[in-house]
Amino acid sequence: MLGSIIGAIVIGLILGVLARLILPGKQDIPLWLTIVVGIVAAFIGTYIARLFHVDQTSGFDWIKHITQLIVAIIGIALVAGIYSRRGVKS
Repeated sequence: MLGSIIGAIVIGLILGVLARLILPGKQDIPLWLTIVVGIVAAFIGTYIARLFHVDQTSGFDWIKHITQLIVAIIGIALVAGIYSRRGVKS
């Protein structure tokens, strides 16, 4: 159980940081939120890969991981936009 929690945090961190590096501009969100978005992206990306029956391939699951990264990029972009607006008063 503890190993899977730590594994989810590590995967979330990797996906979140990669997504932030790929996105142009600065994403002004905290590290903990980057990890949470990455974890959620990993679950959603895996679900999408399962829908298309590409979650289990021979060797490294490139399609699944690319799908997870795309979901993480979209998630970081959305969360960064929402998070940056919450401090702005009109």
